[in-house]
Parts: sequence; C-alpha cells; structure tokens
Amino acid sequence: MDLFDPLVQRSLTLRNRLAVSPMCEYSAADGLPAAWHMVHLGSRAVGGFGAVIAEATAVSPEGRISAGDTGLWNDAQVEAWGPIAGFVKSQGAVAGVQLAHAGRKASTLRPWEGGGPLTAEQGAWPTVAPSALPFDEGWHVPQALDGAGIAQVVADFRAAASRALAAGFQLVEIHAAHGYLLHQFLSPLSNRRDDAYGGSFDNRSRLVREVVAAVREVWPAELPLWLRISATDWADGGWTPEDSVRLARQVGELGVDLVDVSSGGLVPHVKIPLGPGYQVPFAAQVRREAGIATGAVGLITEAEQAAAIVAGAAADVVLIARESLRDPYFPRRAAQRLGRTLQAPVQYQRAW
Repeated sequence: MDLFDPLVQRSLTLRNRLAVSPMCEYSAADGLPAAWHMVHLGSRAVGGFGAVIAEATAVSPEGRISAGDTGLWNDAQVEAWGPIAGFVKSQGAVAGVQLAHAGRKASTLRPWEGGGPLTAEQGAWPTVAPSALPFDEGWHVPQALDGAGIAQVVADFRAAASRALAAGFQLVEIHAAHGYLLHQFLSPLSNRRDDAYGGSFDNRSRLVREVVAAVREVWPAELPLWLRISATDWADGGWTPEDSVRLARQVGELGVDLVDVSSGGLVPHVKIPLGPGYQVPFAAQVRREAGIATGAVGLITEAEQAAAIVAGAAADVVLIARESLRDPYFPRRAAQRLGRTLQAPVQYQRAW
C-alpha cells in the first residue's frame, strides 16, 4: 500500500490515505457550527486530505463536552452543517463527522478557560454515565443511566446519524474512545454495573454494539461507518489491546468498515509513553488480529513516518491531528517530499 493510493470503502473512494482527525474547536453556539468551522474544515479539504472528519459532535445537548461543542440533535444544526460538508466535498475530500456523547466528561469549561467541570453558576448541566463514578476528584458525580436512559442514548445516535446524512456527510465515525460515554461502558474501571450492560465483556460492549447497529439501520449501506476506540486505558484493570481486537471483530460483523485506534482518556493521572507514532502498534494489532481496516493516529508529524505506516500495513489510513492544525496543507507537503503530485485547486495552481 502507498500513502497516496486511493482507498475504496463501499461506494466511496478516498483520494489518498490521509485524513483529518476529528478535533474539537469548542467554537459553536447552541451546537451550531459557524464560519470558523467552514474555514477550519474547508482549508484542510483544499489542503489535499482524502477525508476531513468534523469534530466530536454531540448527539444530545447533555452529551456535549462543553457549551462550545457542535451538535446534530436538531434540524437547525443540519442546516448549518450543510454548506460546510458541501464545500469539503467540492474540494475532492470525503466529508465526515464524528458522533459523540461525553458522558461523565460532559459539562466542562473550554480548554482555554481551564477545562474543568462547570459550576452551577457557570451553567453546569447534569451528567450521565454507566455508574455514578466521577471522572476525577472535584468533578460532577454522574447519574447512572437506567434502561430508559440507555435506550435514549441509542436513539440519539441513530437520529444524529440520520441528520448527518441529511447534512451531506458521507462518512460517520462513532466515538467510543477518550473516556467518553461509550468508552465508559466498555471499561471495567468506569462500568461497575451488575445488569446486562455491566460485568462481562459482552455486557460491557453491548451499548457500543447497539449504537453501531442503530446507526447502521439509518446510515446507507453504500456509505462507510468508522468507530474510534481507545486501545488501552494505560491503567491496571482497564480496557486492553486484546479487548480492542475482540470488539473490532464484533463491530466488523455489524457493519463497521474501519476502526480508528487511539488510546487513553478514561482515567486521569496515568503515565503514557508518548513518542512519535506511539499508538501505531495498537492499530497494527487490531488490523492483523481482527481482520479489519484500521486508522492510526497520535504524534504522526512527518511525511515519511505516515508513508511507512501504510507501506508496512500497520494501518489503512493515517489520521493527522495537531500537525494538520499547524499545516492545513500537510498532504501537499508530504506529496512533494515523497515525489508525488497532488492536483491543486485552479486558484492555487500557480504555486505548484
């Protein structure tokens, strides 16, 4: 495989194996994306990425990380997303969106405001989780979801996927990583339930499987569905890479086309061995042992590094996060370094 080979998934073709990783901008009002989101996502489509995936977009108001999160829980948000998805597609990139529910990590300040839990005076809202365990000392104690609450979460993901389609998105990624609600159900560190959604692996993975199945009911068969997971909690007694392989096999049978493999986020104060490509071995393991396409992400900053990941069959897609913030034209720079040519928009061709 080559970094600049097209990737075909169902009826969709990514023009190369580079994707913009979903990154929260915390710049929406009432869940509505705005001019910032058009420029942020649109410039990276112009920059040559094969797919541009919009940030963790809440499936319900209470599922927002912060009051600045984008949403897809109402039709006004569909209307606001439409021109953005349309522009991304007009530049030859696949327009994607990540659907999310923050669970016990909801109701926070934006990062540049401190990032901690909101107070009542700041507009805090009730949070939910599999169990009534706060994320950290001083955080809100979430309400443990009952059966009706779990069913509502599934329904919210289903409805948000329908709205994503109406907005013109071609790719949906379900967020089950980074300590947010679906990840909270997966990990025994945050899920202490004794019902059908807790205890055994199959019980803890039940909500993820139900969400995948519900989204697949409304997401067209000709369009791909991705799932982001944290391959490990980096903590004793938590979720493991072996669990990730097992989950990947399950969701593959339910219609997931690619597992986007990240790590961490469930519990604070863990030691993570950060380094270039530190999560790539997890993507390689899931791909090899589960027989499913994977995406690699995490401190991937150089063209040669990204190319080696794909050439070595560690992953099918390389998702670029912070490096794409530093350089929206990363694919064009990578192509030049690797001796490849990307067609520039006519407005920019005099520069290439």
